[in-house]
Amino acid sequence: MSSKEKPTLGGTRIKTRKRNIAAPLDPSAFADAVVQIYLDNAGDLELVARSIESSDLNFSRYGDTFFEVVFAGGRTQPGTLKPDEGECHPYSIIECEAKRDAILLSVIYIQKILRRRPFLIKNLENVMRRLLQSLELFEENERKKLAIFTALAFSQKLSGLPPETVFQPLLKDNLVAKGLVLSFMTDFFKDYLVDNSLDDLISLLKRGKIEDDLLQFFPSTKRSAEGFSEHFTKAGLVPLVEYNEKKIFEVKLKEMKSALTTQIVEESDMSEVIETVKQRVKDAKLPDIEVIRILWDVIMDAVQWSGKNQQQNANSALRQVKTWAKLLNSFCTSGNIELELIYKVQMQCYEDAKLMKLFPEIVRSLYDQDVLAEDTILHWFRKGTNLKGRQTFVKALEPFVNWLEEAEEEE
Repeated sequence: MSSKEKPTLGGTRIKTRKRNIAAPLDPSAFADAVVQIYLDNAGDLELVARSIESSDLNFSRYGDTFFEVVFAGGRTQPGTLKPDEGECHPYSIIECEAKRDAILLSVIYIQKILRRRPFLIKNLENVMRRLLQSLELFEENERKKLAIFTALAFSQKLSGLPPETVFQPLLKDNLVAKGLVLSFMTDFFKDYLVDNSLDDLISLLKRGKIEDDLLQFFPSTKRSAEGFSEHFTKAGLVPLVEYNEKKIFEVKLKEMKSALTTQIVEESDMSEVIETVKQRVKDAKLPDIEVIRILWDVIMDAVQWSGKNQQQNANSALRQVKTWAKLLNSFCTSGNIELELIYKVQMQCYEDAKLMKLFPEIVRSLYDQDVLAEDTILHWFRKGTNLKGRQTFVKALEPFVNWLEEAEEEE
């Protein structure tokens, strides 16, 4: 061999890094250890929590398994609620009484565990998601316990449990169709409202991204406003019914306002606009006073204002009133509605500086177009109850009122 040649090895050395060698998972042994803690302390959750805190169990690896033991008493077979091989204990949430006081102990117990090991919140979410997606596997009484636990968990603000991770998994078509979700949510609402206000509940539903359509919990055959009212009234949740009716009403008002705005901006045919409003009023069962408020808002919102040019603004507003007077007239069907229209004009002129001096001219224009009757104007002048800017507007309208009274005397 030449002295310049380097010696070489006959084989190749393979390096193995220790971090690539994973320890075998043993959730069964972990579950058995947790179950034994329950059994050793006879289900006393205060003592169980202390024992768990002082243990060296690997919660970071077996967090899901831990909550399976908490809820079901032991490990469960994948896709079922049947116990897997191994130890079980009789002190689980599913096995306790379906009473708030009994289940509250478990909520407080979990809160203590999470304060010591906050990373377990994700495992709690995972297990709750699986349980809620498996509602059909539970008995009715067991579903009620889950609903009570969920309500109490949110009432106690269980370490930041996100509402969407609880509510969204419920929206499985088969669970909704069987009425299981509606039953669960009804129990949840009733128990949550024991300790919280309706506003708290609505805030929670908003964070869970389900506040806008509570009907999605209903089977398709019962998915209607009437079905909603009937079901929750029977369940004693009248405030929730009233809230939903108000929500529906607001949505219909918004839809009507949007459609009307489009037609007015596009200057659609008057008869077409009137027919559209009448149909929407009929479908939504909107009160006449609310309709006249919307009409005035939409008509005035469509005015092309010109900044600080007061005369041009006045001309534009009066032109708009004259153009759509027939629309207003079609829905001013009583003195009370006419009076409401004057109040609406009064409020807008009070709140909008560029219209402040325009109040008497608008009232005069509405009178000339037969939208407002003489008696209505005189009633507002003498007995109007809205005090916003009233003194100023009464003084401004006085010359026109004097003219009306003189004409009345002459007649």
